[in-house]
Amino acid sequence: MALDLRQSLSGQKVIVTGAAGFIGSEIVHQLANMGATVIAVDNLHNGKRENLADILSPSVTLVVADIRDHNIMRDLLGRCDIVLHLACLGVRHSIHSPLENHEINATATLHLLELSREASIKRFVYVSSSEVYGTARYVPMVEEHPLTPNTVYGASKLAGERYTDAYWRTYGMDTVVVRPFNAFGPRSHHEGDSGEVIPKFMLQAIAGEPLIIHGDGSQTRDFTDVRDTARGILLAAGCPQLQGTTLNLGQGKEITINELAELVGAVVDRNSVTVHHEPPRPGDVLRLCADTTLANNRIGYAPLITLKDGLLNLRNWYLQQERSPTELLSEMRVKNWTTPN
Repeated sequence: MALDLRQSLSGQKVIVTGAAGFIGSEIVHQLANMGATVIAVDNLHNGKRENLADILSPSVTLVVADIRDHNIMRDLLGRCDIVLHLACLGVRHSIHSPLENHEINATATLHLLELSREASIKRFVYVSSSEVYGTARYVPMVEEHPLTPNTVYGASKLAGERYTDAYWRTYGMDTVVVRPFNAFGPRSHHEGDSGEVIPKFMLQAIAGEPLIIHGDGSQTRDFTDVRDTARGILLAAGCPQLQGTTLNLGQGKEITINELAELVGAVVDRNSVTVHHEPPRPGDVLRLCADTTLANNRIGYAPLITLKDGLLNLRNWYLQQERSPTELLSEMRVKNWTTPN
């Protein structure tokens, strides 16, 4: 039986880093609905103030700050019980700016762990990534699957994992690591070096534009609705006796990017979609598919939303936005791993 999140997290004081980003903002929305007190921290580099605008209140506050500002973070951590650490820079960013990517994803995580230890935080949840695995050697991928990341992003997230685990082993700090596989849904990124395939495909399909695939499209991903991803992270935050554990969070099903393009076309009621193939992206992982048995056994996690239903929800969300799909697509960069102009 799944943990009663409202009972376990209601009244808790939670700090969420990267809170105005895609997954972070969904977590904050769910925490607010559970009655938690939330300090949402984001420097708004990739996150957006509007992602949280509808829930800001005396119990949900947004602090615009960089997690590398130790004085600010020390003060904020002194007011909290639980840390949900999501702040990071992404896969494509790591290809054009590897040193900055490491600084934010790895070094800043180590500093945040130390500040959290000083503040006697009750639980520190590090939100990692399936990118730590690299390309699957077998599927489904259990947590013990070899870890051979393809990019500096994957390597930096793995470093963050190792630091988090070390703080449990060395200092007895209550830490948990979660590895979300590819999340999608409202507030996902289509723009800049944060842009991901599903929001890009959805906007291209709605606008009647070709769907751009890097490589031959045979690569697979395990896509999970962000509502399920966020719920899994919160289950990890609220479940007792989980310290020192690493958990996969995914749908447990893989789909090729070619199949995804066809499905997105069907969701937007287009009889057929035009696909344009670009050369493969550097560092691209070729296959991912999660085994979530451990998360199901330990925290009662199981995805509730199918890929198709999640895509329908995302389509409807885009159709309700003030800006048109064509206007949003103007922010998209095809080769978003190159240095921005």
